[in-house]
Amino acid sequence: MNSQDDLLPVGLEDALPARARAITIAMRAVLDAMDAHGYDRVRPPLVEFERSLAGRMEGVATRRMVRFTDPESLRTLALRSDMTVQVGRIAATGMASAPRPLRLCYAGDVALLKADQLDPSRQRLQLGAELIGSDSVAAASEIVRVAIDALKAAGIANISVDFTLPDLVDTLADKVLPLDTDLREAVRRELDTKDAGGLSAAGGADYLPLLYATGPFEEAIAKLSAIDAGGALASRIAGLREVAGAIGDRARITLDPTERHGFEYQSWFGFTLYGEGARGALGRGGTYTIKGSEEEATGFSLYMGPLLEALGLHSADHRKTLFLPLDHDRDVAARLRAIGWRTVAAILGTEDPASLGCSHVLEGEDARAI
Repeated sequence: MNSQDDLLPVGLEDALPARARAITIAMRAVLDAMDAHGYDRVRPPLVEFERSLAGRMEGVATRRMVRFTDPESLRTLALRSDMTVQVGRIAATGMASAPRPLRLCYAGDVALLKADQLDPSRQRLQLGAELIGSDSVAAASEIVRVAIDALKAAGIANISVDFTLPDLVDTLADKVLPLDTDLREAVRRELDTKDAGGLSAAGGADYLPLLYATGPFEEAIAKLSAIDAGGALASRIAGLREVAGAIGDRARITLDPTERHGFEYQSWFGFTLYGEGARGALGRGGTYTIKGSEEEATGFSLYMGPLLEALGLHSADHRKTLFLPLDHDRDVAARLRAIGWRTVAAILGTEDPASLGCSHVLEGEDARAI
């Protein structure tokens, strides 16, 4: 067979044993942490009708989805690019009558037609939790705490949380800093890129002080409060302070009120998660509205790639593994597996236990270190 036939498409890769095990361990830890907070797991399908995937959240771009025609219905199908929208559909349909707030969590692969510059992967394992039925300060506080607990359970150290206010421009433009509707997108863009000159040129000179209301939370929130002379952001500032208080010293908190990247469908509150050892964000979350049902919700998503980078779990498996000779006692081997041993049984009788990754050999009823 031609070696070219075995090449994978750009942005896709196999997870070999050590990495696959690291993924499984981290995924279990994250899901267990979310379950401990009362979040029930759902498993939506990998493929749905394109219209359904695009119709539940603002800012979901179908051009990034892998699409094809369903031979049964002749309608356009798409591979999911974000599981959050599927949880929104489940909440609005199959679980519409379930008591609120509804707590759901998930883990599964998502696919992109084309990768972005910051992440070349086109298949990603997404994990997350959604609190359906509220976008209150209490809901935001709970979701951020759950996200931090999930990362800590997976082994992430020195977690940082960066707060943002996704609807900041609209809130100010409607009240104390009037801005024509046709100028708002340009102002958002220049604020997001932190371009002072571009911001002034776009007609947003009054918004320049926002560029400096960033950094460690207490310093930045004080600067943001000073800007808000008209009280337009009073409730949001109070909400951010309350969420920060709920986090306490469990994570470092920063504020970048004008950050928009990754917050296409969030409403008043958004946050980004960082951890020691990862070059990029571990995940994002915030408040949003499920289109169709118009139900408020709060949630977060984590991605396994940067999470593994932070954990440094790319090396070989170092668990204790027991080699079982051809004539081993199977009852003894079963008892050892029951107490946590991993076993590798001889098939040929000529195997080298060490080359198979074994740390011990079974001799009678005892495990002897190699």
